[in-house]
Amino acid sequence: MRNGAEHISPSGRQLLDRRAFLGNSATALSSIALTSLLGTEGLLAGKQPVIDPSRPYAPRAPHFSPKAKNVLVIFCPGAVSQLETWDYKPELIKQDGKPLVGGPAVTFQGPAGNLAKPQYEFRPRGQTGKMVSEMIPHLAELTDDIAFIHSLTSKSNTHGPAENFLSTGFVQDGFPSMGGWVSYALGSENQNLPAFVSIPDPRGIPQSSVNNWGPGFLPAEFQGTPFSASKPLLHLDPPAGITTDQNQAARSLLQRMNARHLEQHPGDGKLAARIASYELAARMQLSVPEINNLNSEPAHILKSYGADNASNPIKAGFAKNCILARRLIERGVRFVQLFNGAYASGGQLNWDGHKDLKKQYDVHAEILDQPASALIKDLRDRGLLEETLVVWCTEFGRMPMFQKGAKGRDHNPDGFTCWMTGAGVKPGISHGLTDELGRKAIHDVHPLYDFNATILHLLGLDHEKLTFYHNGIERRLTNVEGNVIGEVIG
Repeated sequence: MRNGAEHISPSGRQLLDRRAFLGNSATALSSIALTSLLGTEGLLAGKQPVIDPSRPYAPRAPHFSPKAKNVLVIFCPGAVSQLETWDYKPELIKQDGKPLVGGPAVTFQGPAGNLAKPQYEFRPRGQTGKMVSEMIPHLAELTDDIAFIHSLTSKSNTHGPAENFLSTGFVQDGFPSMGGWVSYALGSENQNLPAFVSIPDPRGIPQSSVNNWGPGFLPAEFQGTPFSASKPLLHLDPPAGITTDQNQAARSLLQRMNARHLEQHPGDGKLAARIASYELAARMQLSVPEINNLNSEPAHILKSYGADNASNPIKAGFAKNCILARRLIERGVRFVQLFNGAYASGGQLNWDGHKDLKKQYDVHAEILDQPASALIKDLRDRGLLEETLVVWCTEFGRMPMFQKGAKGRDHNPDGFTCWMTGAGVKPGISHGLTDELGRKAIHDVHPLYDFNATILHLLGLDHEKLTFYHNGIERRLTNVEGNVIGEVIG
């Protein structure tokens, strides 16, 4: 038999060297000691939640005491113009029709035209006197309760990648959505419904589609479950001809078989997780049809949301989605993502106002304003706003000039507005500043990393410690950036 030593690799030979072994041992032991000390002091970067595969949606403790238990995100795809809504710029009114001195000759979609004043009047609102557009009169009534962030920036001026950046922290595909991170970290208070529900707009899904609610590299059970008031989850009902008793008997038998199989394969986390997903699906057969049934809502609620609007079925559909969102929050769903607007369509199905912004926004604002305002008021009246963070967001803003030959504004990732209200939010403030024409953030500038870090913070999560080890990297929602915007926290 040949001596195997000659076939040992160079690294293997080094391990057989006594001096090298002793030297490396000293280094390794000191590294272990340092890791232990850092862990004891809570200074290691990652702090992954401990998840029981058989109960992946069980509630889990946050890193510190949270101000909010749930999140409702109202996401308006297509890039809502900050200049027609929340960011009042009197200088833009003065310079209406003039060229932007030193401005870009060409923007995202082509040559730039002249500066254009807001297409809607602004007036002061509430006790704060905040100037808000007439385009959204119902939402404007809530100004005293809102914390506006006027100085956000994005890393992309293209809708799909920008939606990715807002929802996942990365412009590329394949990363976990914020709702996925939150359900991974905290689980859910309701074990009969998904921890994370995404509600598409009646007009369709957003440009980046499932990336907005996908799990990325997180375990699949933390992806969002998409359904709406008009399109409930499919395949929940048993096959035709199967009675309720028969269905229950089959489920009980399957549960016993799964339990026996799990006993024979202890420690199989994937098997336990798969069984847990089937058991949740079984419970959803009862819970989802009930929550989708809006017939129990009184007439005055339907009217306040605009859900009874027969003349505008899209508005009525979005209003019903808003009621569904409230019902999900009521029942303890951790993260609800509500879309107002769909995919790129020349601005016909979302807020992408390139050609004739005023004409397009008249349509979209009518769909958004009353239902979204009623949703927030309804949460407040039911005491749910005390523990629910409501976020209004869009992927980027619009330019202060019109596009040449058109009456719309081009994409602008360099300065735009999103806002928060509800649990943990300082009410009635405006933070950050764009320049006098609203083109670029110039004071308290915040990339969307900061916005997402703040949402996690209000849920009691440290964005630097909420990590998942993937391909050799401790990944997180905010990549290697992000600072909590303390000025908006109450």
